[in-house]
Amino acid sequence: MNNQNKIDKIFLSILASLIIIGVIMFISASLGILNKNENKFYGVMFSQLIYGLLGGLVAFYFTLKIPYKFWRQYSLPLFIISIILTALVFVPGLGFMHGGSRRWINVFGLSLQPVEFLKIGFIIYFAAWLSWAKGRVADFRFSLLPLLVLLGLITAVLIKQPDTKSLILITITAIVMLFVSGTPWKHILLLFSIALVAFIILAFTTPYLKSRINTFLHPNQNGSTSSYQIQQSLIAIGSGGIMGRGLGQSIQKFNYLPEPQGDSIFAVVGEELGFIGCIIIICLYIAFAMRGYRIAHYAPDSFSKLFVIGTITIVTAQSFMNIASIVGVFPLTGVPLVFMSQGGTSLLIDIALMGIVLNISKFQKKPTN
Repeated sequence: MNNQNKIDKIFLSILASLIIIGVIMFISASLGILNKNENKFYGVMFSQLIYGLLGGLVAFYFTLKIPYKFWRQYSLPLFIISIILTALVFVPGLGFMHGGSRRWINVFGLSLQPVEFLKIGFIIYFAAWLSWAKGRVADFRFSLLPLLVLLGLITAVLIKQPDTKSLILITITAIVMLFVSGTPWKHILLLFSIALVAFIILAFTTPYLKSRINTFLHPNQNGSTSSYQIQQSLIAIGSGGIMGRGLGQSIQKFNYLPEPQGDSIFAVVGEELGFIGCIIIICLYIAFAMRGYRIAHYAPDSFSKLFVIGTITIVTAQSFMNIASIVGVFPLTGVPLVFMSQGGTSLLIDIALMGIVLNISKFQKKPTN
């Protein structure tokens, strides 16, 4: 570990670029709700910029300073706490509904989305488990079986909310972590098959999933209902052309795009910054992933490697899932675009996570340049 106390400045620069662009685009997209509801606009600003951004930067400072081995030491309690927090959405008076889903809890007037804590709790604990079971992951009892138990617990608290998208993201992340840990291909393929069958069953038995898949397959139908968001998103992106209308000049964010500051924010990016702006942002996410996986490759031990792999995977998968759904090449999922979309809890957690990744980067086995 010959590079102690030197964080990966390239990764930090990419992260800072994504956060800064995200804040600018979030403010621009949020202007779409200013004329409709001024109180909602200021509430959204407070949640994102004070609670999410400022809170995230404070958390980032501490996670950057805390030795990464701390998270391994307390991985089980952290996972248990994250499960309990996520289950609190079902407690009357504490959890509340929004948009037909019960995914939030109210704490001192602030709405928190506990699943964001569950994602990181799972990654920390599963990384700790796989690093402990190192050398025994070829045994079903030390790799696939424990994961199926974990996913069973997670499914129990997410499926009734419902929050299928988070379950899919966690499953994708788990598969990647299994692969990196050296788990045999037959176990990974078995898990993938189980997940695929489970999703197909859900898709045919859950009305909102059936609706989204039908919208994806037939985007020109039901333009005033189920296909409204994707049609308005494509209009926004198409009207941006190559160079875009200019920052702040989106038309679709006013009265057309639903929640333009939320999961539709990439459509605002396309309209205001154009094709070139979209490509720049996509390249930043690709660079984020590549540099993050490089940190994992040179991580000092198995736990830190698997933790970084899991963190970078879930952030990257979520970001490209959002982008793909907004441009119509993937069913609408409702997942936010990381570092950009509305979501104070997710922004805070995502920025804090990056502090842990950069703490690990201090101990890379090779130079960071």
